[in-house]
Amino acid sequence: MFKKSIAVSMMIVLLLVSAVACGKANNESSSSSSSAASGSNSTDKSVTLRLGHITGDSDAWHIGALKFAELVKEKSNGTVTVDVFPSSTLGNDRDLIEGMQLGSVDFALVAGVLSNFYEPYSILELPYLFRDEDHLKKVLYGEVGEKLQNDLLANAQIRGLEFWVRGPRELTTNKKVEKVEDLKGLKIRVPEIPASIAAWQAMGASPTPMAFGEVYSSLQTGVIDGQENPFALISSNKLQEVQKYLVLTNHLYGYVQLTMSDITYQKLSPAQQKAVEEAAREATEFENNLVAENEIKLLEGLKVGGMEVIEVDTTGFAEKASTVHADFAKKYGQELYDSIVNTK
Repeated sequence: MFKKSIAVSMMIVLLLVSAVACGKANNESSSSSSSAASGSNSTDKSVTLRLGHITGDSDAWHIGALKFAELVKEKSNGTVTVDVFPSSTLGNDRDLIEGMQLGSVDFALVAGVLSNFYEPYSILELPYLFRDEDHLKKVLYGEVGEKLQNDLLANAQIRGLEFWVRGPRELTTNKKVEKVEDLKGLKIRVPEIPASIAAWQAMGASPTPMAFGEVYSSLQTGVIDGQENPFALISSNKLQEVQKYLVLTNHLYGYVQLTMSDITYQKLSPAQQKAVEEAAREATEFENNLVAENEIKLLEGLKVGGMEVIEVDTTGFAEKASTVHADFAKKYGQELYDSIVNTK
């Protein structure tokens, strides 16, 4: 009888221990499921990544990049920190792109120079290809933009996260330009992009490719006579100090692309990758709104800074520049060119 009592007592103890263990396991499972559902992972390795761009720290690119960094940290629960380096600190556009291919640069804001690494991007750089900003957005945020980003990854190992819209590119000079014929012989700095070089040659100018970091001093010393960029880049780099005229050519409705090294991307956990992608989407909306709000203020600021604004009839400029379109379409993708032109 005594032995039977001991056996019963032991069974009760075992049952209680088992119940406690099951309850703990269920609680841990529930906690784990909740963590997975929220996209967080306490085991994610903390990393610090670098984002470079060529503009100054007052430019919308930089402000947008800081917003992106803030969102990445928030969405990754602090496991991914992005340090932002403006003003070509990590190198010019080409340096940044090559750095992403090597994995020494993690993110970059870059535009037309991408065409040197995946040639079809050249078509996006053709002056007077886009009718207006609305046309540009429909192309970038539609099937054409998605295909370009997928092909960039496949061909250059650079991951296009999002396109950011820029204000239209305008011409600045120290000579008064009122019609396309006034461009004859002018040394205009252009980026190292074949489409830009060819179009400015067709318009009668003498295009001079150079890294953007050299532009201010080259204008100051007379190595070049002018350059072309959106208001934001003109203002943030104080080009109004060395340029007299702002000529509203509206020759290119352009973009800058938030890009990422695929080497870096593959090192992140799935939760961290998701955090980066979500942050990029939200930062794009923030950036595009900021650019739109700033355009009028920037133009007024350039006027106050001493620039004389010249509004021109762009018909003659467009007619000359468009003469190079067919060659680039044939060389880099007739189907891509046609899909852009036919986007309504």
